[in-house]
Amino acid sequence: MSAALGLKTKSVATEPADDDADISALINRLTAEVNQIAVDKTKSIQQITNQMKMLALNALIESSRAGAQGAGFAVVAQEVRGVGQQVETIARELETQLTRRTGDLVASIERMSQRSRGERMMDLSLNAIELIDRNLYERTCDVRWWATDSAVVDCAASPAPAAVTHASQRLGVILGAYTVYLDLWLCDLDGNVIANGRADRFRVVGQNVAHTKWFREAKALRSGDDYVAGDIENQPLLGNAQVATYCASVRAGGEAHGAPLGVLAIHFDWEPQARAIVQGVRVGDSDKARVLLVDSHFRVIAASDGQGILGERIPLSLDGQRSGFYNDRTGAMIAFHATPGYETYRGLGWYGVIVCGA
Repeated sequence: MSAALGLKTKSVATEPADDDADISALINRLTAEVNQIAVDKTKSIQQITNQMKMLALNALIESSRAGAQGAGFAVVAQEVRGVGQQVETIARELETQLTRRTGDLVASIERMSQRSRGERMMDLSLNAIELIDRNLYERTCDVRWWATDSAVVDCAASPAPAAVTHASQRLGVILGAYTVYLDLWLCDLDGNVIANGRADRFRVVGQNVAHTKWFREAKALRSGDDYVAGDIENQPLLGNAQVATYCASVRAGGEAHGAPLGVLAIHFDWEPQARAIVQGVRVGDSDKARVLLVDSHFRVIAASDGQGILGERIPLSLDGQRSGFYNDRTGAMIAFHATPGYETYRGLGWYGVIVCGA
Protein backbone atom coordinates (compact mmCIF):
# COMPACT_ATOMS: atom_id res chain seq x y z
CA MET A 1 0.00 0.00 0.00
CA SER A 2 2.76 2.44 0.78
CA ALA A 3 6.15 2.75 -0.80
CA ALA A 4 7.17 6.06 0.80
CA LEU A 5 10.28 6.01 2.92
CA GLY A 6 9.95 9.53 4.28
CA LEU A 7 9.01 13.10 3.70
CA LYS A 8 10.52 15.12 0.90
CA THR A 9 12.50 18.04 2.23
CA LYS A 10 12.11 20.16 -0.87
CA SER A 11 10.94 23.70 -0.18
CA VAL A 12 7.23 24.13 -0.83
CA ALA A 13 5.54 26.98 -2.69
CA THR A 14 8.59 29.18 -2.59
CA GLU A 15 8.35 32.88 -3.36
CA PRO A 16 11.06 35.46 -4.16
CA ALA A 17 12.41 36.77 -0.89
CA ASP A 18 12.45 40.40 -2.04
CA ASP A 19 8.86 40.76 -3.34
CA ASP A 20 7.66 42.77 -0.35
CA ALA A 21 10.87 44.83 -0.31
CA ASP A 22 10.40 45.69 -4.01
CA ILE A 23 6.81 46.81 -3.44
CA SER A 24 7.82 48.86 -0.42
CA ALA A 25 10.65 50.52 -2.37
CA LEU A 26 8.25 51.29 -5.23
CA ILE A 27 5.76 52.88 -2.86
CA ASN A 28 8.46 54.99 -1.19
CA ARG A 29 9.88 56.13 -4.53
CA LEU A 30 6.44 57.00 -5.90
CA THR A 31 5.55 58.95 -2.76
CA ALA A 32 8.82 60.86 -2.77
CA GLU A 33 8.53 61.73 -6.48
CA VAL A 34 4.93 62.95 -6.27
CA ASN A 35 5.59 64.94 -3.12
CA GLN A 36 8.69 66.50 -4.69
CA ILE A 37 6.70 67.48 -7.78
CA ALA A 38 4.01 69.03 -5.59
CA VAL A 39 6.58 70.98 -3.61
CA ASP A 40 8.53 72.14 -6.67
CA LYS A 41 5.50 73.24 -8.66
CA THR A 42 3.77 75.00 -5.79
CA LYS A 43 7.02 76.81 -4.96
CA SER A 44 7.23 77.99 -8.57
CA ILE A 45 3.65 79.20 -8.43
CA GLN A 46 4.31 80.97 -5.14
CA GLN A 47 7.35 82.71 -6.64
CA ILE A 48 5.26 83.96 -9.55
CA THR A 49 2.45 85.15 -7.29
CA ASN A 50 4.98 86.92 -5.07
CA GLN A 51 6.31 88.72 -8.13
CA MET A 52 2.75 89.63 -9.12
CA LYS A 53 2.09 90.99 -5.64
CA MET A 54 5.28 93.03 -5.75
CA LEU A 55 4.37 94.42 -9.16
CA ALA A 56 0.87 95.22 -7.95
CA LEU A 57 2.29 96.95 -4.87
CA ASN A 58 4.68 99.02 -7.00
CA ALA A 59 1.83 99.88 -9.35
CA LEU A 60 -0.32 101.08 -6.45
CA ILE A 61 2.52 103.26 -5.21
CA GLU A 62 3.03 104.78 -8.64
CA SER A 63 -0.70 105.31 -9.17
CA SER A 64 -0.96 107.17 -5.85
CA ARG A 65 1.84 109.49 -6.99
CA ALA A 66 -0.03 110.14 -10.25
CA GLY A 67 -3.10 111.26 -8.31
CA ALA A 68 -6.44 111.30 -10.13
CA GLN A 69 -4.82 110.38 -13.40
CA GLY A 70 -3.53 107.10 -11.91
CA ALA A 71 -6.85 106.04 -10.38
CA GLY A 72 -7.70 103.65 -13.23
CA PHE A 73 -4.31 102.06 -13.04
CA ALA A 74 -4.81 101.57 -9.29
CA VAL A 75 -7.96 99.52 -10.00
CA VAL A 76 -5.97 97.28 -12.35
CA ALA A 77 -3.20 96.90 -9.75
CA GLN A 78 -5.72 95.85 -7.12
CA GLU A 79 -7.19 93.28 -9.49
CA VAL A 80 -3.72 91.91 -10.25
CA ARG A 81 -3.04 91.69 -6.52
CA GLY A 82 -6.33 89.83 -6.01
CA VAL A 83 -5.53 87.40 -8.82
CA GLY A 84 -2.15 86.71 -7.23
CA GLN A 85 -3.79 85.91 -3.91
CA GLN A 86 -6.25 83.57 -5.63
CA VAL A 87 -3.44 81.78 -7.45
CA GLU A 88 -1.57 81.40 -4.17
CA THR A 89 -4.67 79.88 -2.55
CA ILE A 90 -5.10 77.48 -5.46
CA ALA A 91 -1.44 76.47 -5.18
CA ARG A 92 -1.80 75.65 -1.49
CA GLU A 93 -4.97 73.66 -2.15
CA LEU A 94 -3.23 71.82 -4.99
CA GLU A 95 -0.34 70.87 -2.73
CA THR A 96 -2.74 69.69 -0.02
CA GLN A 97 -4.83 67.64 -2.46
CA LEU A 98 -1.79 66.08 -4.11
CA THR A 99 -0.38 65.11 -0.73
CA ARG A 100 -3.71 63.66 0.40
CA ARG A 101 -4.28 61.76 -2.81
CA THR A 102 -0.74 60.44 -2.78
CA GLY A 103 -1.32 59.26 0.78
CA ASP A 104 -4.58 57.58 -0.28
CA LEU A 105 -2.82 55.88 -3.18
CA VAL A 106 0.01 54.68 -0.95
CA ALA A 107 -2.48 53.36 1.61
CA SER A 108 -4.38 51.53 -1.14
CA ILE A 109 -1.21 49.97 -2.49
CA GLU A 110 -0.16 48.93 1.00
CA ARG A 111 -3.56 47.30 1.59
CA MET A 112 -3.24 45.41 -1.69
CA SER A 113 0.29 44.37 -0.77
CA GLN A 114 -0.85 43.17 2.66
CA ARG A 115 -3.72 41.21 1.15
CA SER A 116 -1.43 39.63 -1.44
CA ARG A 117 1.06 38.75 1.28
CA GLY A 118 -1.65 37.31 3.52
CA GLU A 119 -3.12 35.17 0.74
CA ARG A 120 0.34 33.87 -0.17
CA MET A 121 1.02 32.97 3.47
CA MET A 122 -2.38 31.26 3.67
CA ASP A 123 -1.52 29.18 0.59
CA LEU A 124 1.83 28.24 2.13
CA SER A 125 0.01 27.18 5.31
CA LEU A 126 -2.21 24.94 3.21
CA ASN A 127 0.80 23.44 1.44
CA ALA A 128 2.43 22.58 4.75
CA ILE A 129 -0.64 20.86 6.21
CA GLU A 130 -1.34 19.07 2.92
CA LEU A 131 2.18 17.64 2.80
CA ILE A 132 1.91 16.19 6.28
CA ASP A 133 -1.62 14.90 5.60
CA ARG A 134 -0.49 13.02 2.51
CA ASN A 135 2.34 11.44 4.44
CA LEU A 136 0.14 10.45 7.37
CA TYR A 137 -2.43 8.97 5.00
CA GLU A 138 0.28 6.47 4.04
CA ARG A 139 0.80 5.66 7.72
CA THR A 140 -2.88 4.66 7.99
CA CYS A 141 -2.40 2.39 4.99
CA ASP A 142 0.77 0.87 6.47
CA VAL A 143 -0.73 -0.11 9.81
CA ARG A 144 -3.82 -1.75 8.30
CA TRP A 145 -1.67 -3.65 5.83
CA TRP A 146 0.89 -4.88 8.32
CA ALA A 147 -1.82 -5.96 10.77
CA THR A 148 -2.74 -8.66 8.23
CA ASP A 149 0.82 -10.03 7.98
CA SER A 150 0.71 -13.76 8.73
CA ALA A 151 3.57 -13.57 11.24
CA VAL A 152 1.76 -10.81 13.16
CA VAL A 153 -1.60 -12.64 13.05
CA ASP A 154 -0.07 -15.98 14.16
CA CYS A 155 1.80 -14.35 17.04
CA ALA A 156 -1.33 -12.51 18.24
CA ALA A 157 -3.30 -15.76 18.09
CA SER A 158 -0.68 -17.80 19.96
CA PRO A 159 2.28 -15.83 21.40
CA ALA A 160 4.60 -18.81 21.85
CA PRO A 161 8.35 -18.00 21.89
CA ALA A 162 8.89 -19.14 18.30
CA ALA A 163 5.93 -17.09 17.07
CA VAL A 164 7.17 -14.04 18.99
CA THR A 165 10.65 -14.39 17.48
CA HIS A 166 9.24 -14.74 13.99
CA ALA A 167 6.91 -11.75 14.40
CA SER A 168 9.73 -9.61 15.84
CA GLN A 169 11.97 -10.50 12.92
CA ARG A 170 9.21 -9.67 10.46
CA LEU A 171 8.58 -6.30 12.14
CA GLY A 172 12.33 -5.64 12.02
CA VAL A 173 12.40 -6.27 8.28
CA ILE A 174 9.60 -3.73 7.83
CA LEU A 175 11.47 -1.17 9.93
CA GLY A 176 14.55 -1.66 7.78
CA ALA A 177 12.60 -0.58 4.71
CA TYR A 178 10.38 2.06 6.28
CA THR A 179 12.84 4.32 8.04
CA VAL A 180 10.25 6.86 9.21
CA TYR A 181 9.23 4.62 12.13
CA LEU A 182 10.87 4.31 15.53
CA ASP A 183 9.28 0.98 16.39
CA LEU A 184 6.34 -1.34 15.70
CA TRP A 185 4.55 -3.02 18.61
CA LEU A 186 2.26 -6.00 18.65
CA CYS A 187 0.00 -5.95 21.70
CA ASP A 188 -2.45 -8.52 23.03
CA LEU A 189 -6.00 -7.56 23.94
CA ASP A 190 -4.95 -6.79 27.52
CA GLY A 191 -2.50 -4.15 26.33
CA ASN A 192 0.68 -6.17 26.88
CA VAL A 193 3.41 -5.67 24.27
CA ILE A 194 4.26 -9.17 23.07
CA ALA A 195 6.62 -8.36 20.16
CA ASN A 196 8.41 -5.36 18.66
CA GLY A 197 10.69 -4.72 15.71
CA ARG A 198 13.64 -3.16 17.57
CA ALA A 199 13.95 -5.34 20.62
CA ASP A 200 17.70 -4.65 20.77
CA ARG A 201 17.06 -0.92 21.11
CA PHE A 202 13.71 -0.67 22.88
CA ARG A 203 13.00 -3.25 25.57
CA VAL A 204 9.25 -2.89 25.56
CA VAL A 205 8.10 -6.52 25.49
CA GLY A 206 6.15 -7.16 28.67
CA GLN A 207 5.19 -3.50 29.11
CA ASN A 208 1.48 -2.75 29.43
CA VAL A 209 -0.08 0.08 27.40
CA ALA A 210 -3.74 -0.57 28.21
CA HIS A 211 -3.99 2.88 29.83
CA THR A 212 -3.14 4.76 26.64
CA LYS A 213 -5.85 6.48 24.61
CA TRP A 214 -4.67 5.01 21.32
CA PHE A 215 -4.81 1.43 22.64
CA ARG A 216 -8.28 1.83 24.11
CA GLU A 217 -9.58 3.27 20.85
CA ALA A 218 -7.84 0.58 18.78
CA LYS A 219 -9.29 -2.20 20.90
CA ALA A 220 -12.76 -0.81 20.17
CA LEU A 221 -12.32 -0.71 16.37
CA ARG A 222 -15.12 -2.45 14.51
CA SER A 223 -13.07 -3.98 11.71
CA GLY A 224 -9.64 -4.40 10.24
CA ASP A 225 -10.46 -1.67 7.73
CA ASP A 226 -10.51 0.94 10.48
CA TYR A 227 -7.59 2.64 12.18
CA VAL A 228 -6.68 4.93 15.06
CA ALA A 229 -4.52 8.04 14.68
CA GLY A 230 -3.12 9.18 18.00
CA ASP A 231 -2.16 12.70 19.05
CA ILE A 232 1.49 13.74 18.87
CA GLU A 233 3.10 12.80 22.18
CA ASN A 234 6.37 12.06 23.90
CA GLN A 235 6.60 8.27 24.28
CA PRO A 236 8.53 7.30 27.45
CA LEU A 237 9.09 3.73 26.22
CA LEU A 238 10.84 5.10 23.13
CA GLY A 239 13.28 7.40 24.89
CA ASN A 240 10.64 10.11 25.23
CA ALA A 241 10.76 10.69 21.48
CA GLN A 242 7.97 12.63 19.77
CA VAL A 243 5.76 10.13 17.97
CA ALA A 244 2.53 9.89 16.04
CA THR A 245 1.06 6.49 16.85
CA TYR A 246 -1.20 4.69 14.36
CA CYS A 247 -3.06 1.52 15.29
CA ALA A 248 -5.14 -1.20 13.68
CA SER A 249 -6.72 -4.32 15.08
CA VAL A 250 -5.13 -7.70 14.35
CA ARG A 251 -7.86 -10.18 13.47
CA ALA A 252 -8.17 -13.92 12.97
CA GLY A 253 -7.02 -15.03 9.54
CA GLY A 254 -6.06 -11.47 8.67
CA GLU A 255 -9.68 -10.93 7.69
CA ALA A 256 -11.26 -7.50 8.14
CA HIS A 257 -14.14 -8.97 10.13
CA GLY A 258 -12.30 -11.79 11.85
CA ALA A 259 -12.29 -12.14 15.61
CA PRO A 260 -10.05 -9.53 17.33
CA LEU A 261 -6.70 -10.98 18.45
CA GLY A 262 -4.65 -7.91 19.34
CA VAL A 263 -3.52 -4.44 18.30
CA LEU A 264 -0.65 -3.38 16.06
CA ALA A 265 0.78 0.03 16.97
CA ILE A 266 3.26 1.78 14.67
CA HIS A 267 5.19 4.78 16.01
CA PHE A 268 5.95 7.38 13.37
CA ASP A 269 9.17 9.30 14.11
CA TRP A 270 7.40 12.64 14.20
CA GLU A 271 9.97 15.31 15.04
CA PRO A 272 12.44 15.01 12.11
CA GLN A 273 9.67 14.38 9.58
CA ALA A 274 7.58 17.37 10.71
CA ARG A 275 10.66 19.57 10.95
CA ALA A 276 11.46 18.83 7.31
CA ILE A 277 8.01 20.11 6.36
CA VAL A 278 7.97 23.39 8.30
CA GLN A 279 11.58 24.26 7.56
CA GLY A 280 10.98 23.62 3.86
CA VAL A 281 8.47 26.47 3.63
CA ARG A 282 10.00 29.71 2.33
CA VAL A 283 7.85 32.70 3.22
CA GLY A 284 10.20 35.39 1.88
CA ASP A 285 11.00 37.39 5.01
CA SER A 286 11.99 34.11 6.64
CA ASP A 287 14.10 35.81 9.27
CA LYS A 288 10.83 37.04 10.80
CA ALA A 289 8.51 34.21 9.78
CA ARG A 290 7.61 31.22 11.93
CA VAL A 291 6.01 28.22 10.24
CA LEU A 292 3.95 25.97 12.51
CA LEU A 293 1.73 22.92 12.61
CA VAL A 294 -0.79 23.03 15.43
CA ASP A 295 -3.26 20.39 16.58
CA SER A 296 -7.01 20.75 17.15
CA HIS A 297 -6.30 22.30 20.56
CA PHE A 298 -3.95 24.87 18.95
CA ARG A 299 -0.97 23.18 20.57
CA VAL A 300 2.26 23.58 18.60
CA ILE A 301 3.31 20.19 17.24
CA ALA A 302 5.97 21.43 14.81
CA ALA A 303 7.82 24.74 14.49
CA SER A 304 10.40 25.98 12.00
CA ASP A 305 12.36 27.55 14.87
CA GLY A 306 12.13 24.39 16.99
CA GLN A 307 10.52 26.30 19.86
CA GLY A 308 7.42 25.51 21.93
CA ILE A 309 6.79 22.03 20.52
CA LEU A 310 4.11 20.15 22.52
CA GLY A 311 4.04 22.97 25.07
CA GLU A 312 3.06 26.25 23.43
CA ARG A 313 -0.48 27.07 22.33
CA ILE A 314 -1.30 29.50 19.53
CA PRO A 315 -4.57 31.40 20.19
CA LEU A 316 -5.86 31.55 16.63
CA SER A 317 -8.73 33.95 15.84
CA LEU A 318 -10.63 31.75 13.44
CA ASP A 319 -14.01 33.55 13.35
CA GLY A 320 -15.56 30.31 12.14
CA GLN A 321 -13.25 30.17 9.11
CA ARG A 322 -11.15 27.22 7.98
CA SER A 323 -8.60 29.54 6.45
CA GLY A 324 -7.66 33.19 6.59
CA PHE A 325 -5.17 35.77 7.78
CA TYR A 326 -5.19 38.73 10.16
CA ASN A 327 -2.93 41.02 12.19
CA ASP A 328 -2.81 40.44 15.93
CA ARG A 329 -2.45 43.10 18.62
CA THR A 330 1.31 43.27 18.14
CA GLY A 331 0.94 43.91 14.41
CA ALA A 332 2.19 40.45 13.45
CA MET A 333 0.44 38.83 10.49
CA ILE A 334 -0.96 35.37 11.17
CA ALA A 335 -2.13 33.13 8.33
CA PHE A 336 -3.75 29.72 8.83
CA HIS A 337 -5.38 26.86 6.98
CA ALA A 338 -7.20 23.85 8.41
CA THR A 339 -6.35 20.33 7.33
CA PRO A 340 -8.30 19.29 4.23
CA GLY A 341 -7.49 15.61 4.81
CA TYR A 342 -6.26 13.32 2.07
CA GLU A 343 -8.02 10.36 0.47
CA THR A 344 -9.47 8.28 3.33
CA TYR A 345 -7.44 10.16 5.94
CA ARG A 346 -9.79 12.81 7.31
CA GLY A 347 -7.13 14.59 9.30
CA LEU A 348 -7.22 15.39 12.99
CA GLY A 349 -8.37 18.99 12.92
CA TRP A 350 -4.83 20.32 12.59
CA TYR A 351 -3.77 23.65 11.10
CA GLY A 352 -0.87 24.98 9.13
CA VAL A 353 0.06 28.38 10.57
CA ILE A 354 2.54 31.09 9.59
CA VAL A 355 3.37 33.98 11.90
CA CYS A 356 5.25 36.97 10.47
CA GLY A 357 6.50 39.50 12.99
CA ALA A 358 5.49 43.15 12.80
